[in-house]
Amino acid sequence: MPHRILVIEDNHDIARLVELHLKDLSYQVDLDADGRSGLQRAMKGNYDLVILDIMLPGIDGLEVCRRLRGASNQTPVLMLTARTTELDRVLGLELGADDYLTKPFSIMELLARVKAIIRRAGLSEMQRPDKGPDIIRINGLLIDPARRAVSVGDSAVELTAREFDLLHYFASHPGQVFSREQLLNSVWGYGHDGYEHTVNSHINRLRKKIERDPADARYILTVWGVGYKFAEASHASV
Repeated sequence: MPHRILVIEDNHDIARLVELHLKDLSYQVDLDADGRSGLQRAMKGNYDLVILDIMLPGIDGLEVCRRLRGASNQTPVLMLTARTTELDRVLGLELGADDYLTKPFSIMELLARVKAIIRRAGLSEMQRPDKGPDIIRINGLLIDPARRAVSVGDSAVELTAREFDLLHYFASHPGQVFSREQLLNSVWGYGHDGYEHTVNSHINRLRKKIERDPADARYILTVWGVGYKFAEASHASV
């Protein structure tokens, strides 16, 4: 059964170009040019991916993403933005987008991102057998890969799909140092110069959700000049 992709983009030429190339890869593609109707379709359509422009009539793409995540809809979102400030891109990630591309973008890069996101989503589904992978516990942090659930102490933590993948990858390799480029390749499924701050944004959001004091992290540690690592049990002090 082909993967289903919803493209919410009000620029007709861009939308049709994206549709053409996605269909060449045998994806099933639906188009919508309005934020409100696009949101309704995304909520009801059981899509494998939503490609979402920020600048839309009705409601903008940031609000579409916020409402999707507010309704616990975890369909992967690839955001398209013509805005040039990093704040706009980071805000999209903060609201739960899995990835973004800045216009003008290369069609080949777009297709690479789409394939990587869908591949990661497929791997996540395969990791949900009746008897799932081992639960990871470390100093009050619990990660349940089968249920894709995370808790700190007695409190459940709501993570986006990408945040969970990143946290689980870290916790599966305690003490191992990863560069931003390595994390892009392993968790996002691609590596491109200039997108390392995507990793920074996700790590900052994770720290806000799981760390008692994000400024003094005890789980996801910065290794200055290199990247990040997940603390070993003996170093994750309470």
